[in-house]
Amino acid sequence: MSAAGGLGLLVALQHGDSQFPSGGFAFSQGLEASSQLAERLGAFDFAGFMRAQIRHRWAEADRVALVRAHRLRGDLARLAALDREVEASTLVEGLRAGSRRNGAALLTTHARIGTPGAAAYRAMLRDGAAPGHLAVVQGLLWQALGLDEATAVAISGYQAAASLATAAVRLGLVGAIEAQAELARMLPLIETGSAAPVADDEPIRSFIPLAEIAVALHGAAGQRLFSN
Repeated sequence: MSAAGGLGLLVALQHGDSQFPSGGFAFSQGLEASSQLAERLGAFDFAGFMRAQIRHRWAEADRVALVRAHRLRGDLARLAALDREVEASTLVEGLRAGSRRNGAALLTTHARIGTPGAAAYRAMLRDGAAPGHLAVVQGLLWQALGLDEATAVAISGYQAAASLATAAVRLGLVGAIEAQAELARMLPLIETGSAAPVADDEPIRSFIPLAEIAVALHGAAGQRLFSN
């Protein structure tokens, strides 16, 4: 099934929709902590935070893991090995935990709607055979739905930016209109990041040290809106 038009486009819209139940609303990828710790970590700028996340987290880590998972075409043993690679490459526990929880939530939804491979991989998570990181789960499920690699990457990139925009509005950092304007400015960056080639053994890497420090400090904080 190609996502260039017709049914494939509709499938892509369904699974890219923010209303699709994936559990991601509880995570801000360090946005909350970074905005609250500006006095300790340096001035906070929402647009700059989004750019750093797309360039140095999504494009070089999440996108790479998703593409590699998509190419495995439902091979659960190799997906689990890739999943463990993602686990090892993610330094901060708050980010690891958020990715695992999002992946598990997405798998649960897809198991309930009957997406091929979802129930079997969910059982592997329950048995401790795989951690269930979000990008790996997305690659598995979206390939199973017939979405091509480019479409899967586009959905992933859009969701990464849109979730940050939504979190910023919930935190009161920007208004809804400003959030949409920033999201629109991220789209060419997502397109550029999507065009970079990914080898079948491409390393998974990210470099957003201030955001990762903020997440680590956030873990010791008291009341907060987001889990990371």
